[in-house]
Amino acid sequence: MTIKVNIAAILGATLLSANGAVALETAPVLDMDTALKIAGGCQARAEAEGWRMNIAIVDRGANLIVFQRMDDAFLGSGDIAIGKAQTSANFPFSTRLVGDLAYGVDGAAPGVQGLDEVEGVIAFAGGLPIRAGEFHIGGIGVSGDSADNDEACAKAGLEAVFTEMK
Repeated sequence: MTIKVNIAAILGATLLSANGAVALETAPVLDMDTALKIAGGCQARAEAEGWRMNIAIVDRGANLIVFQRMDDAFLGSGDIAIGKAQTSANFPFSTRLVGDLAYGVDGAAPGVQGLDEVEGVIAFAGGLPIRAGEFHIGGIGVSGDSADNDEACAKAGLEAVFTEMK
């Protein structure tokens, strides 16, 4: 009797684990090809505008997938681009919004005091979350010009794969 109960318990646990694995497999994942297309869209916009950018793409775990430094882009901006991408991978919003939360908007008091002091959190524009439909699957970070131009470049990267990511 005990052996039958143990076998039933093991079989039940195995079936539950298998169902859980299937659910994990259906979540979209940011792959290398898509990350390269995003970086390419960003680079094309930067070249058209004469911007020299550092471009970073990370997955939903904030792990670096692609990093590109355009010719003559500031060396120090590479870490900033990676930080922006990681911030937008760790939180489901732009680094511009992080800045608004940290510093306030139009003179309003900050919503989250001390947010700008958290290690690894970038609180100015240039980082955007990457989404596939309703799923948050990573982040893009761009640095090398003004914060507004960094963000425009990141948007161009996302627009390069917009139809694929719906």
